[in-house]
Amino acid sequence: MDTPLTVADLDEKYSAKIYTQDYKNKPVIDGVSIVTVKNFTSEDSDFSELLRINAQGKSEQFPDFQIAQINRTTQIPGSIKGWHLHLAQDELWYVPDEARILTCLWDIRKTSPTYGTVMRIPVGGSAQSMIYIPRGVAHGSANVSQKISVTIYFMNKQFDIHNPDEHRIPWDALGKDFWTPQRD
Repeated sequence: MDTPLTVADLDEKYSAKIYTQDYKNKPVIDGVSIVTVKNFTSEDSDFSELLRINAQGKSEQFPDFQIAQINRTTQIPGSIKGWHLHLAQDELWYVPDEARILTCLWDIRKTSPTYGTVMRIPVGGSAQSMIYIPRGVAHGSANVSQKISVTIYFMNKQFDIHNPDEHRIPWDALGKDFWTPQRD
């Protein structure tokens, strides 16, 4: 049977609800980079190389990024670490494969060619990536797994408790349902 069906050939109760998922590339915020972390598996272990640092102290994957501090944070299942941004620092985020978070980025830089663009990036699980977040791009995350998640982040400026470069936007600025995973 080589004749394709049409929507008219399907049950009328469902045919009005049928749609095609969009598989096209989503817009990327100017300056954001996502590099897939390769995981090498053997019979008794696995190994992931996160960053290579050259003799000048800069990342080979992100050549304009020089690490000044490395932090780790956790999130309990269902929690949201809402919007925050930095004016002087850039960050690299990495989520190990044990849990899964929804990392969201929002370009609020008025002079950016991608001003207003929002990115929703599932990371952890089988989607191990390093995400470069430039200054001025608001970012946050929601733990959508049933496990405590860990995020390791690299900063190019050291945190100063007396002059913190951390600015907040209300977590629900894009709506209370924004952080909920989109369902098919």
